[in-house]
Amino acid sequence: MDPIADMLVTLLNAQRVGKKRAVVPYSTFKKSLLDFLQQKGVIAAYRVQESPKAKLVVTLKYDDREQPVLHGVRRFSKPGSRYYVGSTEIPYSYQGVGFMVISTPQGLKDEKQARKEKIGGELVCAIW
Repeated sequence: MDPIADMLVTLLNAQRVGKKRAVVPYSTFKKSLLDFLQQKGVIAAYRVQESPKAKLVVTLKYDDREQPVLHGVRRFSKPGSRYYVGSTEIPYSYQGVGFMVISTPQGLKDEKQARKEKIGGELVCAIW
């Protein structure tokens, strides 16, 4: 079971049916990934809901025509098979649309930032 892939697919499916919010279980990596996605403009906001089991409540983002901002995701690194790339091996995003998320020692970065800073890391996912 891959909790990061579950979160990404939950967000994608919630946007496809037009929901305003989605709820996913809490983890620190998910929180940092949601913070990164908020900075990139893929989600509107998120908050931590404290309860016996903490949850992340994500407010989804739509464009001015009420179309989803998030169109697709692809998970590269999985719990059983981690996918690491060096600074020269970082793949390009799909025809310039979207971005790759790379977990580096300096935090989460997209592929352009990682190439510019010449650092590699774990290739987490692609989002478009």
